[in-house]
Amino acid sequence: MDNYESYRGFASVYDTFMDDLDYEDWAEQADALIRKYGVGGPGKKPVSEEDVLLASERNLVVDLGCGTGRLTELMVDRGYDMMGIDLSEEMLSLALERRDKMGHRTLYLCQDMREFELYGTAGTFLSTGDSINYLTEPGDLKALFDRIRTFLYPGGIFIFDFKTLHLYRDIIGENTIAEDREDCSFIWYNHFDEETGINEYDLSVFVLEDEKNRLYRKYEEVHRQRGLTLEEVRATAEEAGLTWLEAKDSDTHRRVTKSTQRIRAVVRK
Repeated sequence: MDNYESYRGFASVYDTFMDDLDYEDWAEQADALIRKYGVGGPGKKPVSEEDVLLASERNLVVDLGCGTGRLTELMVDRGYDMMGIDLSEEMLSLALERRDKMGHRTLYLCQDMREFELYGTAGTFLSTGDSINYLTEPGDLKALFDRIRTFLYPGGIFIFDFKTLHLYRDIIGENTIAEDREDCSFIWYNHFDEETGINEYDLSVFVLEDEKNRLYRKYEEVHRQRGLTLEEVRATAEEAGLTWLEAKDSDTHRRVTKSTQRIRAVVRK
């Protein structure tokens, strides 16, 4: 299975198993960083006639690897003009359902984050929930940063997070994770490759399809993610011509340490 075509069977139960993720906190962090470093967003007043003409681009926030749109739609609630991009049609279909239920008008596109195309620029790009860890092939990360630089509004920012090599190598690797809910269950086998830094997830998902007879459908998927170091990510971003602004532990909101499992970073064009 192509690593970029994951989340087929898992898409239908993704939000159920990820209910421990604090999307409200992610939205609050993103909002604070856009207000601190960004060129657009709610409350940003134009400073010139050109700013008025380009306001739609300057104020646009693109959520790369948006998944089911939970963060995307939370940002809409905060007053942001949002666009979501993801390669999984299954995840995007759930994002569209969420958008319609909330009465929003968010545009969602099915595109590869390494090769996405926009009609103009965007003042802010977001990528959260370890999306860039799925970039496992040589040159993938550089391709992403190159794309970001191409479509960022001048002075615009890219806010993103990633799981660290420490997490995959020292905590997750070679462990099995299982969880049982009322209507679905999963078994997650991990295999970490020290040489490549890639963690392979062999995922089995069981989803209730016939409640009367308690019959479940089994889905099997393989996910591959690569552990990243702060040094590698920063060097790649700067190689692509982006300016490094900050990096913090995504969970503690403090400086990055050897025990940090997820890093949140900000770069600028």
